Amino acid sequence: MMEERDHNMARRGRRSSAAGRPIPLLRIVLIALCIGAVYWVLQGAFQLGLSHEKPLPDDPVTVIGTPQSGADATETSDTDVPWYLALVNRWNPIPEDYAVDLVEVPGGEKVDQRIYDPLMEMLAAAEAEELGPIVVSGFRTEEKQQSLYNDKIREYRQQGYSQEEAVELAEQWVAKPGTSEHQLGLAVDINGAVYDIYLWLEENSWKYGFIFRYPAYKTDLTGVAGEVWHYRYVGKEAAQEIYEQGICLEEYLENLPEDGVSWAETD
Repeated sequence: MMEERDHNMARRGRRSSAAGRPIPLLRIVLIALCIGAVYWVLQGAFQLGLSHEKPLPDDPVTVIGTPQSGADATETSDTDVPWYLALVNRWNPIPEDYAVDLVEVPGGEKVDQRIYDPLMEMLAAAEAEELGPIVVSGFRTEEKQQSLYNDKIREYRQQGYSQEEAVELAEQWVAKPGTSEHQLGLAVDINGAVYDIYLWLEENSWKYGFIFRYPAYKTDLTGVAGEVWHYRYVGKEAAQEIYEQGICLEEYLENLPEDGVSWAETD
């Protein structure tokens, strides 16, 4: 009996010792999952507050034309709005003939080649602060935008919403194809190694010509729920004014002089 008891105690000791040993691979996987989940956790947190947002207007907040296809860095559209101030939202779709020259950025995403240099400067500055910035979404094709749009509607349908409700909710997070800034090549979604990347971008992006495009408190004007990761290039002059005045692009364009825009910069 003593031998049997000693044998059982030894077996329990081995199991306890084995259970106490760390599993490096599991830890690595868990850490990676935690970091990768930040984007989706943030989106979910914002979605919880959707019911408190003011209803979206039925009519456009402002109507500003978008640039003609093939316009170079110094050309403007018929409305005298520079290419980098093109307004695209649910009320202002992208022209069917819009064209853009793309360049790849680190990570594999692509953007309009005209914003490559300021984007790289901004990412380098964030990297210097050890924030680990990375562009997770840049230019999107019509097909890609359609796929994301359909997936978001399907997600809400699976939660029990009607088709009409699902479409309304989905469009506050994923723009209807043809109305997404990502299709311009002038917008990027940026994540980082730490949450502070979003705080840094909000305070510093204007220095490089980018703006925090979709603040949660401007949803009634932009038509998009708060997205702390979405940044849009508008040029340094406009970015500084938008930042200092605490306004969104729609408000900025609405207040432009009727006789056109006179810009000192040509970025």
